[in-house]
Amino acid sequence: MAQATKGTGDKATGDKTGEKALPYRVLARKYRPTDFTTLVGQEAMVRTLRNAIATGRIAHAFMLTGVRGVGKTTTARIIARALNCVGADGKGGPTVDPCGVCDNCKAITEDRHVDVIEMDAASRTGIDDVRELIEGVRYRPVSARYKVYIIDEVHMLSEKAFNALLKTLEEPPPHVKFLFATTEIRKVPVTVLSRCQRFDLKRVPQDVLIAHFGKIAAAEKVEISPEALVLLARAADGSVRDGLSMLDQAIAHGGGVVDAAQVRDMLGLADRSRMMELFEKTMRGDAAAVVAALGEMHDSGADPVVILQDMLELTHWVTRLKVAPEAAAGLADSERAQGGAMATKLSMASLTRAWTLLMKGLQETLAAPSPLRAAEMALIRLCFVADLPSPADAVKALQNGAGSTASAPPAAPPRGGNGGGGAAARLASQPVSAALVVGGQPVEALPAPKSFTEVVALFETKREARLVNYLMHHVHEVRCEPGLIEFRPEPQAPPDLASRLSECLSRWTGRRWIASVSSDAGKPTLVAQKATKADDLRSQAEGNLLVQAIMKTFPGARLEAVRRKGEQTSLVAGLAGPADEEPPPAEEYPADDDIPESEF
Repeated sequence: MAQATKGTGDKATGDKTGEKALPYRVLARKYRPTDFTTLVGQEAMVRTLRNAIATGRIAHAFMLTGVRGVGKTTTARIIARALNCVGADGKGGPTVDPCGVCDNCKAITEDRHVDVIEMDAASRTGIDDVRELIEGVRYRPVSARYKVYIIDEVHMLSEKAFNALLKTLEEPPPHVKFLFATTEIRKVPVTVLSRCQRFDLKRVPQDVLIAHFGKIAAAEKVEISPEALVLLARAADGSVRDGLSMLDQAIAHGGGVVDAAQVRDMLGLADRSRMMELFEKTMRGDAAAVVAALGEMHDSGADPVVILQDMLELTHWVTRLKVAPEAAAGLADSERAQGGAMATKLSMASLTRAWTLLMKGLQETLAAPSPLRAAEMALIRLCFVADLPSPADAVKALQNGAGSTASAPPAAPPRGGNGGGGAAARLASQPVSAALVVGGQPVEALPAPKSFTEVVALFETKREARLVNYLMHHVHEVRCEPGLIEFRPEPQAPPDLASRLSECLSRWTGRRWIASVSSDAGKPTLVAQKATKADDLRSQAEGNLLVQAIMKTFPGARLEAVRRKGEQTSLVAGLAGPADEEPPPAEEYPADDDIPESEF
């Protein structure tokens, strides 16, 4: 491994060199890249920097951002070496391939060069630290070509420190270069970003990590199985440093021989094959087998949180196989066949429902006092709904059988621990029309509100007084049609009002409802609309000649309320009519029995 072993610590492996064994250096430091050829997974950035250095178009400030362990600080040190390398003969200029033998290269590699200043912004965040840095900028370098300032975790600087740095950062002396590294690019002021050339370091792909770790293991003369490399690369999550730290631990754990079982035990992971079996049992609805399998995995050391995370990863993987079969490339034949079979058998609705329930179960498990019990409840819940039809399919099936008058009692449900599978089997085995007949009498049709006032009336019917109060007083209708509500809530409305509306309406109507918050002004609240209509009715009633005569006959009488004849006393009464319906003019008020009921 000519490139991967070209690290900075080849002499510090702990071997005897004739004098005294040096302390052991961890793999992340021993195999730290020292030039662009040994930097893995960042080809686009390396190509840009190579071209910039080769053509002399070198920016005065670089901003390197990315997740931990992808090479931000390492890249900054490589750039410092490339800018200050003078070659083996001492006459060279900036180069994309530092020689590694000149005094500048050696001093920068060993972190002892006086003109390459590294500053940790996490511990030196104040304006005084930046002032000290700015004072040193005006002095020329002692022995190097450029004075290079490497500031790690630059987002930790205070606001005053950033402001003090701005002018110097925009117009630095020609002999100064700034190299910034951060994991939180959003916390860096845009005024600083606009003065830097930004490079986003990507997460290193899993296949690149596998090859890189394999080369390092070979250089260390460690036997490691391909499956163990896959597990380490997956756990590294795109971070080279994290992966090398885990590889270091795995080598120590296995005594120089690393296999998949040891890595799983070290990381607290569940066996991949057992996870796929658990996933299949869950999606089949075999709740008893799922509980038993989960208990066995927990007893063997698997963390319930990790099990649910692996279940989520499997759900995502099978879903990808369903929509993009090429996602199985590079996997073992048995795993590819098993995943392909599950992708063919499971519907997209089942997979998306499983993802939602597992996400909710993972949140509950993280917060629960007993993670195992929370994980069990999450998987049992998934067992009983995994392969049920969607609400839309169930309603469609019921509607298709609505014309039948058959009233035969359904067959007895099968016994056993099957959850979702048993429920789906019972639903499919009985006639659809039987679900619409109870004791020989047809079941009442599900409500189907078509307007916002009908929606509020439905909530009033269901005795949801608190929600009715919010909908009447603090909600402005923007758009409402069957299956969809858009509204603008007032600050008094609860933040989860949309989800509660969607859940209740979907449950009561048997169809999917989407409730969403809009920024449009919308209509006035129902209470305001009702008050407006009441004022109109009052004005019309007060203009009626008979009402005027009554008011004169009874001095001091007051018109309290006006209702149309036969109008109910519901909270939304008088609002359910068409929006363009106009009340009759005062002249059309009848003279006798048809006078609107009034309360004096």
